[in-house]
Formats: sequence, C-alpha cells, structure tokens
Amino acid sequence: MTVAVVQGHAVGAGFQLALACDLRVLADDARLSLREVSLGLVPDLGGTKPLVELAGPARALEIAATGRWVDAAEAERIGLANVVAGADALDDAVRDLVASLLAPPAGAVRAVTGLMRGAAERTAQAARLRDLAGLS
Repeated sequence: MTVAVVQGHAVGAGFQLALACDLRVLADDARLSLREVSLGLVPDLGGTKPLVELAGPARALEIAATGRWVDAAEAERIGLANVVAGADALDDAVRDLVASLLAPPAGAVRAVTGLMRGAAERTAQAARLRDLAGLS
C-alpha cells in the first residue's frame, strides 16, 4: 500500500504520482492541477483513470480539460484526499494514518487492498481463511 503526502503544489506529473498512490494526505496549503492541457498536451502518466475513479467522470473531465487548480479542501470533499492537515500537523497525520494501516494483520490489509483493486472477494477470503488456519 502506498501513501502520497502532498504539501504545496502537485502539478502534472506530481498530481498523477499522488493519484497513483492508494491513499493521499494533503497539507492544507496543497494545490493540485493537471496543467498539461494549457500546453496543448494531455496527462500521459496514467493519472486520468484514478482521477475518474476518485472524483467521478464529469468532475475528472472538468479538472483535466480546464487545468484548473484544486485546493486541499476541495480535494478532500471530492475524494482526492483522504486526510487534510495543517502543515504543522502533517507529519503527525501521516504517522497516525500509517499506524492505523499497520495495526491489523498485514495479510488482511493486503487482501482488502486486492479487493479494492478488483480481486474476487471469495478468492481473497478463502486465501485469508487458509492463512489464518495455517494451511498456506
């Protein structure tokens, strides 16, 4: 599992890198933008798919086609940020999120991550039961 931490500007590739991560923690001063369109280009690092999945097709199209800035508050509101914290509390917010991800058994977290990425629920649960029973 990957966690992006964004403080300040994440533009183009930086925004797409954050979108490639499983979770995103933003400082309250973070601003995101896909500026490629303003240069006559398109985002080309795979960021459009997770943008659509997180923000929905209409909002993703509007963000990518206009190249406008998305601030941290809006990013949280539309599902692009999991956590927004003040710059002075950013490290603590990341530490708290990572600690909560590390608390459950790692195999279960990996299985849930797989489920969220489209793995079949029944297959994942069978693998977890085999692991817990010591049959793996």
